[in-house]
Amino acid sequence: MNYAIIIAAILSSGFLGFAIGRVSDKYSGRINAPHHWIYGLIFIVIGIIYINYINHWTGMLSLLFGKGHFISDLDDFLHMRIWGVDEPHEWKFWSVK
Repeated sequence: MNYAIIIAAILSSGFLGFAIGRVSDKYSGRINAPHHWIYGLIFIVIGIIYINYINHWTGMLSLLFGKGHFISDLDDFLHMRIWGVDEPHEWKFWSVK
């Protein structure tokens, strides 16, 4: 088993979730819809179910993707913003507002 590929896949999955979450914060934050931390939470739950019952690696990738996506919208989660348009703010890729 090539552990370098496994580690790269795991790290890539988390970063990809974060990157997609940050970009969606910029472009879809103007839409009156659920905040995207909710989608991250859904991926986390699906990942936990997959790890325990279906396929360990698929679940791990889903879990880490959801974790990255969830963290990308952490400010909205901490203020329990569930639905609505994001407040205008300066957009930064690496920071939470």
